[in-house]
Amino acid sequence: MADDHSPRDWNSHPPYQHPPYGSTARRGPQQPLLPLEHTLSELTGPLYGSEAIQTLDQDLSRNAAAGGPPLGERIIVAGRVLDEAGHPIPRTLIEIWQANSAGRYIHRNDQHDAPLDPNFLGAGRCLTDNDGNYRFITIKPGAYPWGNHDNAWRPAHIHFSLFGHVLADRLITQMYFPGDPLLALDPIYNGTLDPDARERLVARFDLELTTPGWALGYRFDIVLRGPQATPREEQ
Repeated sequence: MADDHSPRDWNSHPPYQHPPYGSTARRGPQQPLLPLEHTLSELTGPLYGSEAIQTLDQDLSRNAAAGGPPLGERIIVAGRVLDEAGHPIPRTLIEIWQANSAGRYIHRNDQHDAPLDPNFLGAGRCLTDNDGNYRFITIKPGAYPWGNHDNAWRPAHIHFSLFGHVLADRLITQMYFPGDPLLALDPIYNGTLDPDARERLVARFDLELTTPGWALGYRFDIVLRGPQATPREEQ
């Protein structure tokens, strides 16, 4: 998000080049970055408002409108978006996307031998409230093979994209689940070299957020900057 406060601790974020993650060799910059001044249009728009958010956008268990519930374990993912001082960030647009319970995305490039679910789109969005809170209902995603190395499997994860007031003000990260044995083997997760920062990518199980007989709850707070910042993917 916007770089208006204390210097960012870049040691808490994944490097552009991380050899165990093969595609960084092709897409990571090889030369020093050149800062570009933002134009007036980048600093003033487009703006996001509540009129763009539909009733079911934050409920991925119902927003496919295909006639039935999706397959898999229903979960609640909630948390707060905070600044470095712990103050809430209201009216932040959050978008999420994920694989279905079988580990398959609705995308033409995903040809993983796993079934698609007509009742699951795998995408949702919401705005944080005045206290920085957000909440999604979704299905726990499955692991999937991804070809980075021999017998490579991505742990279950949900992608998060946070927008500020303009398109240029954006943060992208991933949320993982506690106790996943694939985390120790995943070069994307381990691309965040600081172990303390890496743990901030893992949601925590929250019994108070859990709805009895209906869905388990996971809490994932997102801190935009400072010593406790959530590691982000560089774009």
